Amino acid sequence: MSTAPEIRIEDLRRRQPRNSGLISGHRACLGCGEALAARLVTEAAGPDVAITNATGCLEVFSTAWPESAWTRPWIHSLFENSGAIAAGVEAAYKAQGRSTKVLAFGGDGGTFDIGFQALSGMLERGHNVLYVCYDNEAYMNTGIQRSSSTPHAAMTTTSPPGRERMGKRHLKKDIISIVAAHHIPYAATASVAYPADIKNKVRRAMAIDGPTFLQIHAPCPLGWGHEGDQSIEVARLAVLTGLFPVVELERGGIGSVLQLREPLPVNEYLKRQNRFRHLFRNDARATQELEHLQAIANHNIEFYGLRGDRPAAGDACGADTVRRGG
Repeated sequence: MSTAPEIRIEDLRRRQPRNSGLISGHRACLGCGEALAARLVTEAAGPDVAITNATGCLEVFSTAWPESAWTRPWIHSLFENSGAIAAGVEAAYKAQGRSTKVLAFGGDGGTFDIGFQALSGMLERGHNVLYVCYDNEAYMNTGIQRSSSTPHAAMTTTSPPGRERMGKRHLKKDIISIVAAHHIPYAATASVAYPADIKNKVRRAMAIDGPTFLQIHAPCPLGWGHEGDQSIEVARLAVLTGLFPVVELERGGIGSVLQLREPLPVNEYLKRQNRFRHLFRNDARATQELEHLQAIANHNIEFYGLRGDRPAAGDACGADTVRRGG
């Protein structure tokens, strides 16, 4: 009596074909979190999608004329109107009786700042669009200028530390709460350190009829000041310290959260990046800013209920083991 050969899950996943909307040949920097995030989003979204992409790093490094790294219908919008263009594409597909899902892509500059009006209008009108913000926390493409997503006390070319201030003096804009206040069905945050979580959230958003929003924390080695091979570790530390909460919101209310077993001190995250190096000088102001950033993390942990009661496979320490196809 013959028996079927044992199939190892790792081998099965390795043989699965990739279905990616962003392929090799782009010009992203080594370790670019945005390129990884876009690949994960398009893999999870599937082939029947159309993409609008605001001006920014993702648009520039993926479409150096006359080439393109996109395998999906893709439109370059202006910095300020990815949401509006996506709304128009969605309306056109609806008029044709087609079910093609529309994805709107933008960085934090094109989402938090320049493109917020178009995004807000798209959400308020209820277009069936998944808007994805690739959040690298500054205007990286034009020279690392601060945006409203730049964390407090971070150094950029337009928020340098000096006698007057220790980096950016303003808090990072709470875009997820602002978006959720539009009473849309689903809004979530994610991190490139947790690829399976990104894919699960994209699939969930794709299944919803109506506007949805996903903010993905995506390290920029050039702008943050760390080596390219450290992007995933740095991104994970942002989550483990509570500085970047990974959460889901439904109709404005908190749904699920990625819990933390034992939150790490914010210094573990900050010291890995040159944009915060001025906070580790022998300076009373630096000490005060470190305490301020720790207070922000503590508030996030308390507000979202991030602290887990016991170790679990789905918390921030257990959820980072990802197999291909997951």
